[in-house]
Amino acid sequence: MNDLTRTQLDCEKSLDELSDYLSRDRTPYDESIETCPECLNALEALERLGPLSRDLLAEDAAALPPLSDSWIGRIMTNIHREMRSGRSVPISHSDPHVTVTVTEGAIRALIRAAGDAVTGILVGRCELLGDLDTVDAPITVRVTASIAWGESVPGLADEVRVQVYRALAQHTQIRVVSVDVAIEDVHIAERGDAPSSEGERP
Repeated sequence: MNDLTRTQLDCEKSLDELSDYLSRDRTPYDESIETCPECLNALEALERLGPLSRDLLAEDAAALPPLSDSWIGRIMTNIHREMRSGRSVPISHSDPHVTVTVTEGAIRALIRAAGDAVTGILVGRCELLGDLDTVDAPITVRVTASIAWGESVPGLADEVRVQVYRALAQHTQIRVVSVDVAIEDVHIAERGDAPSSEGERP
């Protein structure tokens, strides 16, 4: 493993440890991992990345150049960065004496999960731009992603925007004024997942 995967999260677990735990099918049960929000967010991201990265590394795709290790490395870098707590985002409460917050890391994990849920998309980076310390301040969300070969770039980018807006509206109180989605990479779809019949080659 590289230095990145050994770098600790705020909870002092590393992506290396979590990846090993995941490869053992999360056995034996580790309560310190299974009860930690940071670890659970990272495990979810690694679970989504795992099958696709194995297929990418095994695929002999004549249509595309050989996969660069930096492609997976960039996603691992972003997962590590996003799992850190970051800023505390306030949530309004009817009692002025009660302070409720959610971490920026949790919101980024929510955005990543919403984007990855779109078939044919693998999120690369998530950013929240704006004053997260102030309730109802305008926030811009920026997402980069890889798209499966043969899928429609405009169609899936729009679907990512819809899903990110929906997730943030349902689970947070931040005022999202824009969700910007940039498709930066192309990957081979997982085996058995054929591109949509209406898809266009990027």
